[in-house]
Amino acid sequence: MFREELIAILKQRPTSLHELALLLDVKPRELENEPRHLFRSLRADPMCPVIDPASCRRCGFLFDGYKLHMPGKCPRCKGTWISDPLISLTEKR
Repeated sequence: MFREELIAILKQRPTSLHELALLLDVKPRELENEPRHLFRSLRADPMCPVIDPASCRRCGFLFDGYKLHMPGKCPRCKGTWISDPLISLTEKR
């Protein structure tokens, strides 16, 4: 049931891990492994996970796309004005 809710939310629009945690009423750190497990289980499904990586709003630095939580600060400019990575599901082509 929990994964079905997660899939329904991620199909609607790109969502951050923090926003998912609020919608599902769990802590973000507890939820961090769930999308990864969901991504592995979707390999045979017609849905494909998409992760828009976190980025620094000050200098534009793009973080690695595999991290689902927001980094603490930018390694380039040391700024803390960082956007959350966004997770979504789209149809495979």
